[in-house]
Amino acid sequence: VQLQASGGGLVQAGGSLRLSCIASGSSRRINGVGWYRQAPGKQRDAVARITSGGSTNYADSVKGRFTISRDNAKNTVYLQMNSLKPEDTAVYYCATASGYWGQGTQVTVSS
Repeated sequence: VQLQASGGGLVQAGGSLRLSCIASGSSRRINGVGWYRQAPGKQRDAVARITSGGSTNYADSVKGRFTISRDNAKNTVYLQMNSLKPEDTAVYYCATASGYWGQGTQVTVSS
């Protein structure tokens, strides 16, 4: 399984971005997927997760601002990020529950 994350960029505080994670290399549906982020000098933390059935959970720091969703027909998971803050700056990764990781996409939020 290969995961391709995209959609990062530079945005001003209060702005929005939508990240995409496309899974390929498997004929089966990808089950649970999560978005994680790692800021410079900090550990990698979970941001949001979604199960194969669509159940979601979020880190407290992003609740009400971020929304994770999935399109099973496209084997794609999205992370809609609104009301971005400078502290959201990080490299964002997607990963499956079975341990496959994407390459990361940089999100930079300027104040």
